[in-house]
Amino acid sequence: MAARSITEEIANCLGLEVASNPKLLAECQRICEIYGITPQDLQYKWEAATYDHANNFASVREAARFTSDSLAGVREQIKRELEQGSGSAKKKTPARSLASGVASINRNKMPFALGRNIHAAQRVLEPQIKAEPDAFNSTEISVSLKGSGVVGPSMVKFRGPKSDMESKKKRAYRYMFERTGERGQVLDTRIEEMAELIQQHYGIQELNDPANSTDEEVFVVGRITHDLDSETKLTESTLNLETSRRLSDHSGKRIAIQFDPALKIRGGAQGAGGLGLFPGAIVAFKGKNGGASSFSVTEILALPSLTSSPHMKPSPDDDSFSMYAACGPYTSDTDLSYKPWEAFMQVIRRVKPSVLTLIGPFVDTAHPLLQSGEIDEALLDLFYRIFLDPLRDFLTLSPGSIVILVPSVRDLIGTHAVYPQCEFSKLVTKSDPRIRLVPNPGVFSINDVIFGATSVDVLFHLRKEEIIKRGQEVDSVVSLSSEDNGADPLANDCRHLLQQRSFYPVFPVPLDLCSEVNLDVTHSVGLRLDNEMEDVAPDVLFLPSRLRQFCKTVHTTTAINPSTLVKGVYSTIYVSSSAPGKSGENSTQKRYIETRTIA
Repeated sequence: MAARSITEEIANCLGLEVASNPKLLAECQRICEIYGITPQDLQYKWEAATYDHANNFASVREAARFTSDSLAGVREQIKRELEQGSGSAKKKTPARSLASGVASINRNKMPFALGRNIHAAQRVLEPQIKAEPDAFNSTEISVSLKGSGVVGPSMVKFRGPKSDMESKKKRAYRYMFERTGERGQVLDTRIEEMAELIQQHYGIQELNDPANSTDEEVFVVGRITHDLDSETKLTESTLNLETSRRLSDHSGKRIAIQFDPALKIRGGAQGAGGLGLFPGAIVAFKGKNGGASSFSVTEILALPSLTSSPHMKPSPDDDSFSMYAACGPYTSDTDLSYKPWEAFMQVIRRVKPSVLTLIGPFVDTAHPLLQSGEIDEALLDLFYRIFLDPLRDFLTLSPGSIVILVPSVRDLIGTHAVYPQCEFSKLVTKSDPRIRLVPNPGVFSINDVIFGATSVDVLFHLRKEEIIKRGQEVDSVVSLSSEDNGADPLANDCRHLLQQRSFYPVFPVPLDLCSEVNLDVTHSVGLRLDNEMEDVAPDVLFLPSRLRQFCKTVHTTTAINPSTLVKGVYSTIYVSSSAPGKSGENSTQKRYIETRTIA
């Protein structure tokens, strides 16, 4: 790396104060060259060393100043890590339990150099119940990580949502100020965006208004709506279609839908044999309105899925990492002892994963003891004692690790109770930079592996509202993964999110579930699955649900329902990569995803 390039990186990562000091700049350059690390790696190691030795987090600004003394401490820490890594490299990786769901993602050379070949199998052991017979290959996949198996900060490169003041302000919007006009405009804009996407994908020249009478078949795009007078589950008899005011000659008038007996489904997942419809779904139909009272559908055009994330280039560095993920509630309804959380932290302290992803609720507003006020402790103090202090202890034991927090609308420690929801304030983590804050829903990446996460039970809401319309498959899309056969109902529900490009495509929220989602339609741009990722599908989706835990492969995305920690279930993800092989062998990168129970 050229000296000028290193100087620029040091300025970006450590600030101009360091880059403008010739002595500090020269020392930073020497450390990067001697130990083969990047300026960003040096920043992570310095942050870890600073917080490891700071006794009072209230004086974090003073402790965090980059000086020659603190740099010397970082240099010594790097030496110790290298010595410990070389000493523990001889140890064998302990075997993992076979009672787990495993998915492997092979980042080999794929068609179009974009896809992933994802193989998934679900083997879940319920607490205190013997493992069920496995319908998949039960061979244990062993993963060998370099060094001690604990990946340091140089191996974990976190990229989250934009953190500038304007972006943060948009996510922390003022709610309960929705205007009817703004709400309608947002709904129309979404239809029009999807209509443009559908036109490009299928080569459709013109879209028509379904309320207009026509002699020939035409293409229409709109939103599935429920009969206004019905509060029951959506059925074919109560199914209507509305389009945007710009695409309609009747100001977006709703029209009843009837399906032809010889219905065709074009561009759907091969093997599905049908397509799910639910209130709020954006759909494309081909058919005609013969009498202005209903639109007769002869063909449903499935929405194109998000594109696969770009093929990873071979890296000269080991960018392997491990992630453990858990979702709240973290304690039972009968007490506030948080015993499942304590058991989980024992596992975390022993394994020392590179990334720990925690999804709320943490301090749950639905907990009976909190609702009745049977607590003598401030809620934020409860969070500090139960969660923050153990997390800091873990980060002290594993300075190369990071923690990611995703809030819930049921969290009492948050100040934003609507969905989409902004990230926790820094007060929750006491501004600890090792704990990363992500909004709900949120998209982030670790070492270029894209993750999406939400704490809302969207899968249950979809299953409750969805109806399946069967039809003849035409031009079906073959999944890049042999595990995705198109016939799995839960996988197809996950597919809805990828096709609708939304973490919550249901609209309106089901009446009996509206207390679970305080949906703010005006700011639904925050629900976009491809937000800031330019139409790219996440590699891994965390979709916590009351439904049975699973690990599904959907095209090139691995969707995981980690259930809740109070049930004794959490998920582990292992990402390992190898450098290019000898004799012209292709480099390979694999991910291993497991859903397992704590001991």
